[in-house]
Amino acid sequence: MGVYLLVLSSLDTKFCVYLFLFYGTLAGVGKSCLLLRFSDGSFTTSFITTIGIDFKIRTIELDGKRIKLQIWDTAGQERFRTITTAYYRGAMGILLVYDVTDESSFNNIRNWIRNIEQHASDNVNKILVGNKADMDESKRAVPTSKGQALADEYGIKFFETSAKTNLNVEEVFFSIARDIKQRLADTDSRAEPQTIKINQPDQAAGSAQAAQRSACCGGS
Repeated sequence: MGVYLLVLSSLDTKFCVYLFLFYGTLAGVGKSCLLLRFSDGSFTTSFITTIGIDFKIRTIELDGKRIKLQIWDTAGQERFRTITTAYYRGAMGILLVYDVTDESSFNNIRNWIRNIEQHASDNVNKILVGNKADMDESKRAVPTSKGQALADEYGIKFFETSAKTNLNVEEVFFSIARDIKQRLADTDSRAEPQTIKINQPDQAAGSAQAAQRSACCGGS
């Protein structure tokens, strides 16, 4: 398991989003390799387990806007669970990653979704990711159809990725960033601006009062 905190800030507007990505249901699913592939465009098989917190930065072009992404990668071991849940409330988006060759990592997805429901915002965007899709089919423990079925059950998007071959890595990050951006835009469009209304005199009542005054003064 693990956590990414992804900060999006547009360079040509003041639009700013804080996107927290919970990334990886168990240690060894390849979350740090995915981050390295996305941020640096490289891959290594000798990636060490994350200790504490690390982060990467990348600027992307999203729907015509330049967006700066600051991605925080926290350790995935159980002893860091307290740190992980502490970030949930500010999360704008969450990626749940499992290893397609490790069924236990897939089965653990439901546990993490329960954690998300307890600690994260109700409207947080989520995507399910099956990593290591480049592995030989003889080593695959979780069929693609099973991953898609789980994603459909929770009403979220589903991708299979490979940090090694760069399969769908860009697509996953861009997809969740675009979903969050769209959700915030929709929220802004529905929010009615608050205005102060100044009561104007009733024109009809004013006319009647004027007529009365005219009659009192002897108008014929």
